[in-house]
Amino acid sequence: MRLRGIGRSKNVIRRSGGAGKAGGLGLVGVLAVMAIGYFTGIDVTPLLTGQGGGQVQQSRPLSDSEDPQVDFAARVLTTTEQVWSRIFQEQLGETYTPPKLVVFENVTQSACGGASGATGPFYCPADNMAYLDTAFFRTLDQRLGAEGDFAAAYVIAHEVAHHVQNEIGVLPQVARMRQQSSQVEANALTVRLELMADCFSGIWASNVEGLMEKGDLQEALNAARMIGDDHLQRQAGQVPQPHTFTHGTSEQRARWFERGFESGEIAACDTFEADRL
Repeated sequence: MRLRGIGRSKNVIRRSGGAGKAGGLGLVGVLAVMAIGYFTGIDVTPLLTGQGGGQVQQSRPLSDSEDPQVDFAARVLTTTEQVWSRIFQEQLGETYTPPKLVVFENVTQSACGGASGATGPFYCPADNMAYLDTAFFRTLDQRLGAEGDFAAAYVIAHEVAHHVQNEIGVLPQVARMRQQSSQVEANALTVRLELMADCFSGIWASNVEGLMEKGDLQEALNAARMIGDDHLQRQAGQVPQPHTFTHGTSEQRARWFERGFESGEIAACDTFEADRL
């Protein structure tokens, strides 16, 4: 991905001061703990880190000299701001308000509860911020098999896509629907939400004109497949259980990303009206 000439977003916050690790949990354990937090709203960070209390963290704007991963994330965020500002104006006739991106190490706190590198990147609609532990890039590459800079960019674009959903009112609507649903029904709603975000990520990718290099699209599609629910459950030594899926299968995630990439249209990403995911 060519980012030379792309400035760093001013909406990036650097946090330091946290410490901890995922308490020796394997992938199965991490997935189980994350599920508890997702469906109950409980702060599961102590379970993931082995810590019982929060830690004071310091937030600051980016300095002139940041490590390459932070610099990369800040430049990718700029591309999302450029793309979605244009898309909102052209397709919705509205003004896009970008999210903040909090880059942290090990452990942090959000308005949605605690976060750690073990939980992966996420978006918190309560504070309009996306959260990213830069160590996740290594996890993406070394543990999940999603290599390449565009794969990492796709992950950032996906969390920004959740902010887009929040901006257009989809996220709060689905949250209300989930509250009135069984866990299996809530899972199904969440799958549609995540596949829409993948489709939005494809819209972003199709609009970063002049920045994509040969093989970038394949990197993003591979990343989508590597973090499909069925693939992750197999990697964890489990037989895939569709009723527990919360993000979609590898095939679904890649296909909806491609749909967004090929269409470039928000309207083409309405997974809630789709008969087939």
